[in-house]
Amino acid sequence: MGSREVLGQAARLASSGLLLQVLFRVITFVLNAFVLRFLSKEIVGIVNVRLTLLYSTTIFLAREAFRRACLSGGPQRDWSQTFNLLWLTVPLGVFWSLFLGWVWLRLLEVPDPNVVSHYGTGVVVFGLSAVVELLGEPFWVLAQAQMFVRLKVIAESLSVILKSVLTAFLVLWLPHWGLYIFSLAQLLYTTVLVLCYVIYFTKLLGSAESNKQQALPISRMTDLLPSVTKHRAFVNWNEAKLTWSFFKQSFLKQILTEGERYVMTFLNVLNFGDQGVYDIVNNLGSLVARLIFQPIEESFYIFFAKVLERGKDATLQKQEDVAVAATVLESLLKLALLTGLTITIFGFAYSQLALDIYGGAMLSSGSVFTAKKTSWVTAAQRCSLGFHGHSRSFWSRLVQDKVFLCCEQGWPARLAHIAVGAFCLGVTLGTAFLTETKLINFLRTQFGGSRLADKTS
Repeated sequence: MGSREVLGQAARLASSGLLLQVLFRVITFVLNAFVLRFLSKEIVGIVNVRLTLLYSTTIFLAREAFRRACLSGGPQRDWSQTFNLLWLTVPLGVFWSLFLGWVWLRLLEVPDPNVVSHYGTGVVVFGLSAVVELLGEPFWVLAQAQMFVRLKVIAESLSVILKSVLTAFLVLWLPHWGLYIFSLAQLLYTTVLVLCYVIYFTKLLGSAESNKQQALPISRMTDLLPSVTKHRAFVNWNEAKLTWSFFKQSFLKQILTEGERYVMTFLNVLNFGDQGVYDIVNNLGSLVARLIFQPIEESFYIFFAKVLERGKDATLQKQEDVAVAATVLESLLKLALLTGLTITIFGFAYSQLALDIYGGAMLSSGSVFTAKKTSWVTAAQRCSLGFHGHSRSFWSRLVQDKVFLCCEQGWPARLAHIAVGAFCLGVTLGTAFLTETKLINFLRTQFGGSRLADKTS
């Protein structure tokens, strides 16, 4: 498969993922905003910070490096060895969930049972849900390697929606269950996620005439299970060494991603209530990054893995593929930079309004929001100084320490605030459209063309 065809598949994967994620995220956004009005800050802090950190840390330690290494393999590899390597994530997940569960129960501060009930059960179930999700790892890697466009997005979005619906139902009808509610919802999420992949591949392998089935490196479901033979090694040792290398490199990413949660959990700098408010604010601030940057990163990681050969000098590789990869990388970096700068500038001016609409006074006021606003100003200044020094005066005019239209003036002021921001955003996007012709052409030919090809196929 040529680099242009791989690029088209990666663009289709990213664009489809982006559109579907936006659609499903709007539904979960409304459900979460509704549920938020029936919860205490302490429960939000325990679930969103303490228990979610246990789940994400277990998942990271058990699978992150395996995913990267197995997606970097060549098309001629022995997939049975790759699946054997991926199944090692399950015992690793069991070990880390038991160890981290002990830390969470014995070494960290335990919340007051009168305020947040069933904390021990929550720790056990969140650890169990991490192990359940690891059972679907071979299916996930195979789907990504084959570039199945909609499977990943639909599976994850359906799981999130069902989780949100169950949470909303239990919060309204059985609020005294406490952490039982979120534990059951989390277990439902991982179970549905794994079942979506299992059901999809079961139906796909059962259809002998399917073009996708003929392109798969397996012919039956049992090929995905661990297998031992005397004629070859249990795993591909090159992939195993690469896994260890990725494992060491990924620690910095995990610290940067979850660093504030680790600080709040192990150093107790905030009480559980403030942790809950801070985490909601932080999740809203990173919403666009999860909607836009994450699908693009995951999709084009596969593109670069298929087009370029790891460990081989660029001069020894096919120059057409290297040129295509360099052009794609330049366009993606520019897209990320322009998107990030736009969100940083407009985000500070509209963060209080968004928080007020989403969660009311609990989110839009208080010391937590003040701290978040200060960090947003610092990030905007550093970004503008580093990449757009020539427009420093323009950014400083936009980023002011005082909100011009505050949320205390009622809905007419809110609507006027939104109208002014929409006009300024339109001018910004129009300027980028007229000046960044190379980037616009890349987006139009790849993402627009891929959607058209997907509709006609």
